[in-house]
Amino acid sequence: MTVTALATSIHPAVEGGLQLEVRDVSRQTDCIVSITFADPSGATLPSYVPGSHLIVQYADGGANAYSLTGSGNSPTQYTISVLQVEGGAGGSLAMHRLAIGDRVHTSLPRSAFAPAATATHHLLIAAGIGITPVLSHARYAAEWGTKASLIYVYRPGAGAHVKEARDLLGSALTECSNRQSFQEALMEALTNQKLGTHLYVCGPTAFMDGVLEQAQNLGWPQGLLHSEAFGAAELDAGEPFAVNLARSGVRLEVPAGVSLLETLENAGKSIPNMCRKGICGECVLPVLRGKPLHRDLYLTDQEKAENTTIMCCVSRSVDEELELDL
Repeated sequence: MTVTALATSIHPAVEGGLQLEVRDVSRQTDCIVSITFADPSGATLPSYVPGSHLIVQYADGGANAYSLTGSGNSPTQYTISVLQVEGGAGGSLAMHRLAIGDRVHTSLPRSAFAPAATATHHLLIAAGIGITPVLSHARYAAEWGTKASLIYVYRPGAGAHVKEARDLLGSALTECSNRQSFQEALMEALTNQKLGTHLYVCGPTAFMDGVLEQAQNLGWPQGLLHSEAFGAAELDAGEPFAVNLARSGVRLEVPAGVSLLETLENAGKSIPNMCRKGICGECVLPVLRGKPLHRDLYLTDQEKAENTTIMCCVSRSVDEELELDL
């Protein structure tokens, strides 16, 4: 089903993204805040696929991806929710400091977690802040009359968007506050779904891995399982490798602990990038020869298997040498 924008004033996307203004800041829980952005002139923003995210740049030059909670249909506003992470890199704290009237630079919405067009039912599963992209799916389902159900597990008093989920899904929402109740609800859902159901899960990596493993053990085909990681994991230093730049005729050594992106920048190459965490897809480069060691959260499994592109901010090389069309 195609989502069509209304015939109103459409936001003129600036090169490399959008300039947006904070229109509302509201607290979901003690540690989760919702932030609403809009075009300063009031123009309609670009539509997006449910499950999409924005890359938001911080004042200090950093950036991170945050899931959009709307349906994506002709939006006049973009809303995200941000969990403050104690001991993190500082991005969540910078987001929590935003106030109404502040301006931010963002990417255009992007998605690697879209609802399957062929699904007859969407089984949504979320833990904690993982509710954000799943809520987008629930809104889409409500707007277009698609069947959906949600299992949402959160600590008592720490659930974001609970009222919205209840309003959207009614009896199709199952709320869980502990591991036992969640496992019971999950097993019931996994073993009693009709043909055509697709599963979507978002939450901490260990949580998602557990859900996907349980589904696979019960015979769910891989093509029916979809997941969205909401944070980039800490990566090891990796092995050193060499990169040949075919069009430039340059050979570079990429040491352990130094990214391919950093190596290219140090050699004077200007590579578009935003998040530097393998999330946004901005720094994709074409691969001519060699096998990349994909460590990003952006490329699909099929794209990774084709080995024709690499996200140079986090990915490395399986082979001792990689050749790029650069």
